Amino acid sequence: MPPQANPEARFKQQAGEHAASLVQSGMVVGLGTGSTAIFATRKIAVRLQTGDLQGIVAIATSRATDDTARALGIPMLADDIPREIDITIDGADEVDPAMDLIKGGGGALLREKIVAEASRLEVIVVDEGKLSPRLGTHWPLPVEVLEFGWRSQVRFLESLGAAVTPRPGNGGLFRTDQGNLILDSRFGPINNPLELAGKLEARAGIIGHGLFIGIASDLVVAGNDGIRHLQRGHGGSGQQP
Repeated sequence: MPPQANPEARFKQQAGEHAASLVQSGMVVGLGTGSTAIFATRKIAVRLQTGDLQGIVAIATSRATDDTARALGIPMLADDIPREIDITIDGADEVDPAMDLIKGGGGALLREKIVAEASRLEVIVVDEGKLSPRLGTHWPLPVEVLEFGWRSQVRFLESLGAAVTPRPGNGGLFRTDQGNLILDSRFGPINNPLELAGKLEARAGIIGHGLFIGIASDLVVAGNDGIRHLQRGHGGSGQQP
């Protein structure tokens, strides 16, 4: 179904293309992963082809995005990220009023966080259906773990109150680009995301998690009322979408 016939897809396209307009010639650009970020990547490619954008180089948050970007003719940076990233455009699965996020529905959460933390601006693009009063209300938290001992991580997450589902993949368990597993952990509404993030980061064998706290600088939301571009306030929290 084309985006014009599907309101959610149309909103995703509007958000992604709006964010792509923020990219300027000469920038190093992080390219996100997912069904909204792909519209930004395609728009950046069009701007390069028409000459509206020149001299950029990009880094992808997943192998799939890297393959797509190269096929579209976008010059790509080496994976060791030898230069500071000026702007990254990426999606999210859930966004709370503080502009904190759950990401990782596409399985690229570790690379997404590495690229985000190496970026001066992290622009998140979503349709209005991704807005939530509290993280965990609508989406499980992806937790990336080593294969070794992964069942012990299930028990650990359950001890924190999560209902855990190992993410399935083709013929077995889903594998990230790094070869790790993902445990989709449904906590319900998370009262203290920062505290939970600390517990996960202190656990050996947990490689990453989908809580992105204080990372997004900008939020572009598309919906029935048009496009809203919000920026993180000086106090470290976002404006109410």
